[in-house]
Amino acid sequence: MKLNEMYIDIGAVSRDEALEYVSYGDSINFVSDFEAGSTSLKAKALDDRFGCYVLISLIKSDLPYDTDFVFTVQEEVGLRGSKTAAYNVNPDFALVIETTTAADIPEVDETKQVCNLSKGAVISVMDRRTVYDREMVKKAFECAERAGVKAQYKRAVAGGNDAGAIHQSRCGVRTLAILLACRYLHAPSCIVSKSDCESVLKLTAELANEIASGCLYER
Repeated sequence: MKLNEMYIDIGAVSRDEALEYVSYGDSINFVSDFEAGSTSLKAKALDDRFGCYVLISLIKSDLPYDTDFVFTVQEEVGLRGSKTAAYNVNPDFALVIETTTAADIPEVDETKQVCNLSKGAVISVMDRRTVYDREMVKKAFECAERAGVKAQYKRAVAGGNDAGAIHQSRCGVRTLAILLACRYLHAPSCIVSKSDCESVLKLTAELANEIASGCLYER
């Protein structure tokens, strides 16, 4: 929808009544308060406040191995933060914790729905910037089963994230994105599933532990 096709209905019945409440050039903003329902959460900027939440939760946990945590900037304008961070850290493996568009709403044909809320963590095989490590994809689903959480494939080669810069850093980094399904991504009110949040958190911890054990070094 184009900007000139939008309007805000304030209930006025005439121009004069409207001007009693607003003036030319007034700015508006959405009310994007955080709300928690029985099974879902609504808030602005869950992309990628949720990713920060997962990393902070892992930092606070008692990890038995050394891990570098990176909070990047400027992903949306060229993956700039992840490019410099990956070069500096020089990791062997990288897990990118992100959100992704679900599109599981009635107006979207089922064949074009990217993933579904309440179906678990989303694992991407390929997007517009990255072809993900096949063994890490397989291991993610194994870890999800072992941790007792749901996981699903991202069913579209669409979008991208910081993995696009990370997996090409230096001589290459084995990379996987673990994603949270989100309706209305980048909108003032994002909707996510509580159970999916838990699935992503538990899967990330389980997979990180698996990587630290050295099993993925054996090809």
